[in-house]
Amino acid sequence: MKLPQKLAIGFILGIVAGLIFQFTGWNAKILQPFGDLFIRLIRMVIVPLVVSSLIAGAAGMSDAAKFGRVAVKILVYYFFTTAVAVTLGLIVANIVHPGIGVNLSTTGLKAQEVTPPSMVQTLLNIVPINPIESMAKGDLLPMIFFAIIFGFALSSLGEAGQPVLKFFEIVMNVMIKVTGYVMEYAPFGIFALITVTVGVYGIGVLLPLFKLIIVMYVVALLHILFVYTPFITLIGKMRPGTFFKGVAEPLLVAFTTCSSAAALPLNMRSVEKLGVPKSISSFSIPLGNTINMDGAAIYLGIAAVFISEVFGIHLSINQQLTIILMAILASVGSVGVPGSALIVMTMVFQSVGLPIEGIGLVAGVDRILDMARTPLNILGDAVGAVVVARSEGELKSEQLNS
Repeated sequence: MKLPQKLAIGFILGIVAGLIFQFTGWNAKILQPFGDLFIRLIRMVIVPLVVSSLIAGAAGMSDAAKFGRVAVKILVYYFFTTAVAVTLGLIVANIVHPGIGVNLSTTGLKAQEVTPPSMVQTLLNIVPINPIESMAKGDLLPMIFFAIIFGFALSSLGEAGQPVLKFFEIVMNVMIKVTGYVMEYAPFGIFALITVTVGVYGIGVLLPLFKLIIVMYVVALLHILFVYTPFITLIGKMRPGTFFKGVAEPLLVAFTTCSSAAALPLNMRSVEKLGVPKSISSFSIPLGNTINMDGAAIYLGIAAVFISEVFGIHLSINQQLTIILMAILASVGSVGVPGSALIVMTMVFQSVGLPIEGIGLVAGVDRILDMARTPLNILGDAVGAVVVARSEGELKSEQLNS
């Protein structure tokens, strides 16, 4: 049995077990350590895999002009799809009105105090003072910056740098093997995580916000159909079935764990199997994992309309355009900051005068909403890698299509 089938079985059994816990009143959180173990195992792999693959990829992509082209293309793609995502969320939310008729008490709500970093400070934080410290903290963007600089410097040494390059290539291959070992435990970890999610939240907490949840999932599906699929077919020249089958593993992990970081190693491996060279996947996937937030952007648009309707506040066209701009900027402005989702939402809400206390209204179902947001973020990264590889003439997917 292949891994996607095992993951699907673990997911289905987790739903069944969660419902049993819910209706019997037992404490589903007794299984939480088994889910947390899976998250810790997969995160254990991230830093050595990303650093080694980035260094090996940058050393192999010694052409600075090529690197510049790849960087510009992937950044343009990320910002474009993020803008489309938040716009789509706003349009659908304005049509459906998820906050109309919702009877939720807004008394006693308190917002957590957050201080969004300035754009200048965010840009400075990309350059690590201590690369080892950034690796220890798991700050991806400073890690990417250092690894790329190190890789280019390594390639400039020519023959003298080959032993070091060979070392990082071996480390990368070892970490890919380790990822394979970790994924043997994945079905059990996913079973535990889904059981806890269903067993703790159940159906009762979903009913008052059912309309909001449905809108989030519908918009996510629309984004896949009308944004990602055309990119894959028209620019990537790949069959949608081939692509979605290829990224099934990271999507299932992202859906069940609600962690982009947990799905990062699998996403890199999956796009490479689809024909994306390591030199592109090792740069675009970690970068997208850090700044590409299509799922979060959709949620920002929907949540803004939802909160405005619950509080009886009218959002003008100018305010909604501001939300689009702020969602793009905030996705970069929250890089490397713990609790980034809260900070991004706070920045957007403050920019248009929405009460940030409203964030507490959706806190109860945030996990359910996150199960739509995270796979979309992961999927967007994979699409970007395929599209850029095809534009560079380096996508080796002909054997897959045939």
